[in-house]
Amino acid sequence: MPSAPTSPPRPDRAPAGRSQEGGNAHGAERPEASTRPFQRSRLRLSDVLRLGGTGIKARPTRAFLSALGIAIGIAAMIAVVGISASSRAQLAAQLDSLGTNLLTASAGQDLFGKSSSLPQDTVGKVRLIEHVESASSTGLVKNALVYRSPLIDKNASGGITTMAADRSLLDVVAGQVDRGTWLNEATSQYPATVLGHTAAQRLGVVTPGTKVWIGGSWFTVVGILKPVVLAPELDSAALIGQGVATNLLGHDAKPTTVYTRSQDSAVAQVRQLLAPSISPQAPSEVKVSRPSDALEAKNAADKAFTGLLLGVGSIALLVGGIGVANTMIISVLERRREIGLRRSLGAMRSHILVQFMTEALLLATLGGSLGCVIGIGVTAAMSAANGWPFSLPVVAIAGGLGVTIVIGALAGVYPAVRASRTPPTAALNAQ
Repeated sequence: MPSAPTSPPRPDRAPAGRSQEGGNAHGAERPEASTRPFQRSRLRLSDVLRLGGTGIKARPTRAFLSALGIAIGIAAMIAVVGISASSRAQLAAQLDSLGTNLLTASAGQDLFGKSSSLPQDTVGKVRLIEHVESASSTGLVKNALVYRSPLIDKNASGGITTMAADRSLLDVVAGQVDRGTWLNEATSQYPATVLGHTAAQRLGVVTPGTKVWIGGSWFTVVGILKPVVLAPELDSAALIGQGVATNLLGHDAKPTTVYTRSQDSAVAQVRQLLAPSISPQAPSEVKVSRPSDALEAKNAADKAFTGLLLGVGSIALLVGGIGVANTMIISVLERRREIGLRRSLGAMRSHILVQFMTEALLLATLGGSLGCVIGIGVTAAMSAANGWPFSLPVVAIAGGLGVTIVIGALAGVYPAVRASRTPPTAALNAQ
């Protein structure tokens, strides 16, 4: 029996699994393998950080010691900058409060090298100079040594001098009384004294009311001064009134040092006029100085010393960078099998290079961050201990972190290049 003829395939039906357009079951046309674009293997940022942290997590003690070297260098540099900046901020605040318009004029020497003296009307002459706001003076009282009692050895005066002071002196030199009171119209005529800060310490006087032996007479201490920054010679002096100095101790009423305040804009002009106004016949015998210049010179010396300490900190930072490089080289030698395995599985040289460079950068950044924290802490502690305002430039912290990144990059270049050039077969065969 003849078989039934097979019906031809219907044109509106496609073979199983194919669409009418000859594509796949989802209707998309499958491209040929030869037309696929070639894509270069890349590492994501998360993978880079994970791979870079692998070596650090595997050997945390070694990583910490290497980072500590970087931290010490950065901490030293930031602490030096911070302490110096805080000290200068304190000095600037001190100068703002004390003023830089104080000038002093004192007796110098004549042409024959003998000590000269200022005339009795010196303070009156100075007050007549244009732009001078106030003036006061002190006069050294000769043969009036200061002792705690008359039983003390005459040679053990402790370097304390007796000075006759104007009642306006404290206002002109921006001095302050620590305990007791300053000289007034009454105490200036009687045996009363105000001791400087150092003089009170040497005499062992801590409270007003104590008596001291000055020039063969008992004087009652009515006040003790705080340190006078712009007139440090007052710290080691016993200050008495002009009246009692003349009547009891035979003072000649001639001033030894004159203190004057002028307008800030006219300090230079007043400085040039002081000596000719005090002694028109011999202006060269008068020494004129500006006490704030000494503080500014101290500031300049502190800056030079800061530069020296920064150099020492840089050396410590360099040693820390060498430690990071050494750690990375050892890490490459110990992980040759890991490098070979990754290369055999398709990792490219650039992947290995990026991995070890990232590890070095992470190691240095951790050390730099730790160093910044230590440096900030040391600066804050020193500022609090000395009563300075905390001052640390942000650029110092940013610069410290930037330097650590550079150090980490330089320290990781050679180990990373060496790791990327390791042949897979040689690495896998390493013992």
